[in-house]
Amino acid sequence: MRNLLLMTGLLPVLLLLVGCSHSPMAAVKHVDIDRFMGDWYVIANIPTLLEKGAHNAVETYEKNPDGTIATTFTFVDGSFDGKQKKYQPKGFIKDSSNAIWGMQFIWPIKADYRIVYLDKDYTRTVIGREARDYVWIMSRTPELAAEEYDEIIQFVGSIGYDTSKIKRVPQSWPQQQRSELLKRDSI
Repeated sequence: MRNLLLMTGLLPVLLLLVGCSHSPMAAVKHVDIDRFMGDWYVIANIPTLLEKGAHNAVETYEKNPDGTIATTFTFVDGSFDGKQKKYQPKGFIKDSSNAIWGMQFIWPIKADYRIVYLDKDYTRTVIGREARDYVWIMSRTPELAAEEYDEIIQFVGSIGYDTSKIKRVPQSWPQQQRSELLKRDSI
């Protein structure tokens, strides 16, 4: 009887643990890290607490002399007229593919960061996490055609994400600001 009670008590816990496990998430085979550097507009995401309500979100990567990645994440909070926010985590490349990173906002924690999709022209990318709790769809331009966006959403669903949680990030750039950002990226 005691074993039966113990097993029935453990069953919900075991089911919960099995339900929370995720299969490994493949990253792209190789990233030319120099081509990947620069500005990426965040088109959509499953937002972290910091990103909820973000507008004009841009992630910028620059390679440091020590091989780490200086990352600058900027956005306007709450509306296009909101307060500018800026975060500067550091990326640590974890393997020879250059596609699996640790992203460090606070020492010593390095969050899982995987380049799971990257088009051949390095104009669109998807960053995922094995936990499948957050995802970022990014582009070198602030807009994606509806067909491109839908294809990427389908891809994100195919790797185990709940696509109903994905939120579009509002992007509205006056032509002059956009040109300056793109010019800076091409230097």
